[in-house]
Amino acid sequence: MEKIKNYINGELVDSSSGKYIDNYNPASGKVYSLVPDSNENDINNAVLAAKTAFQSWSKTSKKYRSDLLMRLASRIEDYSEELIIAESRDNGKPESLARLVDIPRASENFRFFATAILHFSSELHDMDGKAFNYTLREPIGVAACISPWNLPLYLLTWKIAPALAAGNTVVAKPSEVTPMSAYILSKICKEIDFPPGVLNIVHGLGSKIGDFLTGHEDTPIVSFTGGTQTGRHIAGIASPMFKKISLELGGKNPNIVFADANFDKAVSMAVKAGFSNQGQICLCGSRLFVQDEIYEKFKKALIEKVSKLKVGDPQDNDVDLGAIVSKEHMNKVLSKIIQAKKLGGNILIGGNRKLLEGDLSNGYYIEPTVIENLPFDCKVNQEEIFGPVLTLIPFKDEEEVVSMANSTKYGLSASIFTENLSKGHRVAAAVKSGVVWINTWLLRDLRIPFGGMKQSGVGREGGFKSLQFFTEPKNVCVKI
Repeated sequence: MEKIKNYINGELVDSSSGKYIDNYNPASGKVYSLVPDSNENDINNAVLAAKTAFQSWSKTSKKYRSDLLMRLASRIEDYSEELIIAESRDNGKPESLARLVDIPRASENFRFFATAILHFSSELHDMDGKAFNYTLREPIGVAACISPWNLPLYLLTWKIAPALAAGNTVVAKPSEVTPMSAYILSKICKEIDFPPGVLNIVHGLGSKIGDFLTGHEDTPIVSFTGGTQTGRHIAGIASPMFKKISLELGGKNPNIVFADANFDKAVSMAVKAGFSNQGQICLCGSRLFVQDEIYEKFKKALIEKVSKLKVGDPQDNDVDLGAIVSKEHMNKVLSKIIQAKKLGGNILIGGNRKLLEGDLSNGYYIEPTVIENLPFDCKVNQEEIFGPVLTLIPFKDEEEVVSMANSTKYGLSASIFTENLSKGHRVAAAVKSGVVWINTWLLRDLRIPFGGMKQSGVGREGGFKSLQFFTEPKNVCVKI
């Protein structure tokens, strides 16, 4: 059974504790590898290596850093098949999804920020010929980057690529639930002789090493993606230390379909937004609002389409949904479905654990589930489920749907479907979400500012916003 190693100061090393955590394959429910049960000593070693490397890395040219990150991106592409298999086996998602999204976007993140740093311009302010000000943007130091389990390599590289491009060094902590692709990235870095200490990856329990990393006196910048409760905890540690923090947290995202929408497109996109990656994407449109005039017709078409989704072995090319990431999370999602029934919800389709045969009989599968007749303000419609569960809610007009859409503590994303673009713009302006799509979902542009409102996060990343976050502005005034 393979033992994953930490990557510290350019070397693959065991944790100082010598202990390991079982790593389960969600598709089979069986342990298939071991994760280092790292402790404070490992974090201290990684931070020291990163702090030492920062002295030289921060002084390298943008071109040097760009070329190195481009080389890393190319090697990720060379290892794409191994990474696809690892991502699927670790997370439970279909290999087809990892092949289409996760792994290509990981290399794309490095390529994007490797080139973006070459075009990251300074600001200049002229004081009517008496003086001028120019703004330098300098790397900060050791960045603590903590990534989630739902899009493991994709979201890890989303953080470390801009941090490194800007001249910082990194100590990264991937989720202990899905560590394998980060481990492969470590091996790639060692293979291409990535400068020691510039990137360090430490595996282990968030409760044991996450707090220590984010509270470490030598990590002045923290980037976290994950649950709102954990984000609140991290903010409580980092904010009193006046660290620079970026928190991309949970969502309970509305998907709004007006009667004048392109019907077929809206149905297809509702299914995609509800069930991609088993509903385990923070941007999933888990609350589906449909205007009264088309509600019954839409419901029928939706259920017909959902009934054709195939849940099964993530290695099968024709599978739409794979396994839920862990047994614990599967049980949490199933408990939310039970709660919905107790609240009077009508299960239109799904609602049960999916039992497969053979080697996959102990896997963590849930049928894609659609529920109606729940009040918009009940717990099921207010709290993030993060699974293949879609609630269907009718509405009368713009005013009502905006009010319902904005009723949660979250404000990450929203989708609006209408052929009336004036209406689309009005509703987009009124919905309290950091990202709004009109007539689509999850159409990403790496240049845009990404982040949430309310309890969906703090700060914005993406494009030059990421490079701004990972640098400190310094104004220089020159009197003429």
